[in-house]
Amino acid sequence: MPENDSAPGTDGTDANDGGDRAALRADCGNCFGLCCVALTLTRSADFAVNKDAGKPCRNLQEDFRCGIHTRLRTEGFAGCTVYDCFGAGQKVSGETFGGRDWRTAPESAQQMFQVFPVVRQLHELLWYLTEAASLAPARSLHGEVRRSLEETERLTRLDADALTDLDVATHRDGVAALLARTSELVRATAPRKKKRSHRGADLIAARLGGADLRGADLRGACLIAADLAGADLRLADLIGADFRDADLSGADLTGALFLTQSQLNAARGNGATRLPSSLSHPAHWDR
Repeated sequence: MPENDSAPGTDGTDANDGGDRAALRADCGNCFGLCCVALTLTRSADFAVNKDAGKPCRNLQEDFRCGIHTRLRTEGFAGCTVYDCFGAGQKVSGETFGGRDWRTAPESAQQMFQVFPVVRQLHELLWYLTEAASLAPARSLHGEVRRSLEETERLTRLDADALTDLDVATHRDGVAALLARTSELVRATAPRKKKRSHRGADLIAARLGGADLRGADLRGACLIAADLAGADLRLADLIGADFRDADLSGADLTGALFLTQSQLNAARGNGATRLPSSLSHPAHWDR
């Protein structure tokens, strides 16, 4: 589970929070530790061990809780504090498999571990679509967005066999195109004459401290270890941007588009970093 504060972010300008996103937040207490079993871990700066998909993490307890949850970073499992299932864990555990866990029903384990990443992708799309439905400058697309939301939600409720066979990549491509159109309409309102496009750009260790990036297209940009301290990222499209070890101290991300908690958890920041109201300052940030 991501290592977040319990309080919401401050100074947010968006309205895409509340009950419509409650089901898209990880609830580890109602999950069978799926991320601790289904996923592959590769020994690195993020994970202290190698672990094959389908094999329980050595830190997973009998009650499906993490035995070192409060010490993940100091024990070499920083990657666990970054990962976010967007609520897919409790959906698969409680709904798709009706509360039957992989220990007491081992015959379901393999399929459960296959279904989990599929539902995780669908829930991530629901996070983005819920935000898109709240963005006033893209009101002309709200009908399409709502239909896409409804269809994506329907897919999450398919049975295990249907989810196993689902072509989630094709569905994701369609949603991505709709989100890109939404982004264009919203970013066009940014108070800059010339909008910057850094889509998919290699910005590793880039010196962007204090930069005016309002309305910038940073979709899929690699911002590993970038200096973004004090940068203005309002109305910037950040979907898929890699913020690992990026410095967001004092940056303004209020109104940033398609930002996730996982991206923030991977970055560095402080109490002066301004966030959308739907997101939180990670517990490991300097305050």
